[in-house]
Amino acid sequence: MGGKMCLKKKKKKKKKKKKKKKKKKKKKKKKKKKKKKKKKKKKKKKKKKKKKKKKKKKKKKKKKKKKKKKKKKKKKKKKKKKKKKKKKKKKKKKTCCTLEDWLSKFGYLPPPDPVTGQLQTKEALTNAIKAMQKYGGLKETGVLDQATVGLMKTPRCSLPDVSEAEGTMGRRKRGLNPQNKWSKRHLSWRVRTFPKDSAVLGRDTVRALMYYALKVWSDIAPLNFHEVAGSDADIQIDFTKADHDDGYPFDGPGGTVAHAFFPGERFTAGDTHFDDDEAWTFRSPDSHGMDLFAVAVHEFGHAIGLVHTSAIESIMRPYYQGPVGDPLKYDLPYEDKVRVWQLYGVRDSVSHTNRPSSSSQTAEPPVLLDLPENRSTFLLARDAPDRCTSHFDAVAQIRGEAFFFKGKYFWRLTREKHLVSLRPAQIHRFWRGLPTNLDSVDAVYERPGDHKIVFFKGLKYWVFKDNNVEEGYPRPISDFGLPLEALDAAFVWLHNEKTYFFKDSHYWRYDDHLRRMDPGYPKDSTLWKGLPPQLDDAMRWSDGSSYFFKGKEYWRVPSSDMEAEAGYPRLIAKDWLLCTEMQSDSPSDAEPKSTETRVNVHHQPDHAENGYEVCSCTSDTASPLGARPSPSLLWLLPPLWTLSLALRSEPL
Repeated sequence: MGGKMCLKKKKKKKKKKKKKKKKKKKKKKKKKKKKKKKKKKKKKKKKKKKKKKKKKKKKKKKKKKKKKKKKKKKKKKKKKKKKKKKKKKKKKKKTCCTLEDWLSKFGYLPPPDPVTGQLQTKEALTNAIKAMQKYGGLKETGVLDQATVGLMKTPRCSLPDVSEAEGTMGRRKRGLNPQNKWSKRHLSWRVRTFPKDSAVLGRDTVRALMYYALKVWSDIAPLNFHEVAGSDADIQIDFTKADHDDGYPFDGPGGTVAHAFFPGERFTAGDTHFDDDEAWTFRSPDSHGMDLFAVAVHEFGHAIGLVHTSAIESIMRPYYQGPVGDPLKYDLPYEDKVRVWQLYGVRDSVSHTNRPSSSSQTAEPPVLLDLPENRSTFLLARDAPDRCTSHFDAVAQIRGEAFFFKGKYFWRLTREKHLVSLRPAQIHRFWRGLPTNLDSVDAVYERPGDHKIVFFKGLKYWVFKDNNVEEGYPRPISDFGLPLEALDAAFVWLHNEKTYFFKDSHYWRYDDHLRRMDPGYPKDSTLWKGLPPQLDDAMRWSDGSSYFFKGKEYWRVPSSDMEAEAGYPRLIAKDWLLCTEMQSDSPSDAEPKSTETRVNVHHQPDHAENGYEVCSCTSDTASPLGARPSPSLLWLLPPLWTLSLALRSEPL
């Protein structure tokens, strides 16, 4: 019995175990199923999320596209609107205004009555057109024919014309009363604003042209003009556009180009405004723009009290007549002289029949710097070197032009090797930032890459951007890795665009791009065959060759060679500086021997009532009636170096 019981128990245990196993298996299966379901759900969720993201992205893209399209449409609309506005403006410029408005604006008709709005009669219009035609030198038809319309479209001064027959003088606007004249004889002037978009005229050129335009009047009348840096100049000069709050708005290119206010008690008296929408030029054909010098002479005539005239030869005609020639030689028409003499009298130095002698302009005009300097004379100094007998401290090519430096002075040659001026210019007045007591320079070169100009003197060097020194200079020449106390020469070789420094019998090669000296230097300068030791300087020229200078001679080395060409050395003075064997331009040689044509140059004190004076040089000389002096070539060429630089070549 006991054995059977044991077997039963064992069987029960086995059954229980089997049941447990089955339960476990079921549980595992359930778990697996649950996991699978969860995974499926997760996958579904992920898919849904992805779909949602894709949909969102698509929506975003669509929105972006729509926005872009809208923006493009808006831009197109804006462009169209701008074009329409421009077209309207052009149309307005072309038509300007009604015939009545134009005739009223320039004094041929009385202004319309704003209260009654009374229209002009046909007879009044016809008479006004006839008066305008007569004033403009046309046939008096009273009909608006092609010639008359062409005259109305001609660029002109903003001020009304003086029609004596119609008596329009009394109808002028306030501030334009020509009855006034200056009670004083020393007048200050200042260019307050300059042309903004001019690719032709730099600031120095503009100031120089203003100086000479004023000088045209002071040469014949007892008036003296001086430039000041202060804000209280008698004649304020501005380049401005459109409506500039003086009651005489400009109208864009063409039309009215400038105006000036007559002398008087008003704060605007003498002020002169030029339309900055015009393409202001100098020594260019009419088709290239408006000649600034010609317009300035006309406007300064108004600034001293002259009104318009119908005389065809007069500079005071209201219509632009094109360039009038070289400012250094321009002579006013006789009628304009008589009119200014009637206002102010005759300058003591002026003949009533002859133009002033050219020898009366021996005083050099001022150096027109941004900040004025106190000085009493600008005559060529006695220590100025003679270009024909000198050897040079340094020679450099800068912006394609050649510069020959000697002592405190330099000469400048254009790309065509034409001398800008026979007289030298002072170095420190052209390159602002060099010491005023600098007695010479050792070497100069234009840096490749950034085209900045490097000056060397002794242990120091200066870097210039155009005419202005960079901050932080001077610095020691040890920056270049040069173990020297001074340089003989520096130039950039076209063959490899590296800078070469020479001193005594050695030379160094410098990489301006990496700002470091090349390894393996210095080397013996005899590697440059045919060249002398201890050079004065060297430069590369526009023909690709390198030129080396020593004493009064120079050597030419072809672009990729290191040997001087046959036929050298040659004379610097003869080949570069327009000298002959017998020629000299020292100050003593340049003086005229005849006392009859000697010039007395008077200088006003080096200060002005308002601000600081830059220069107030005037000349007093009389030319005998019917006689013309025959001065030497140098006596005929006394222009200021600054102006000549500005007039004959572009600024750096």
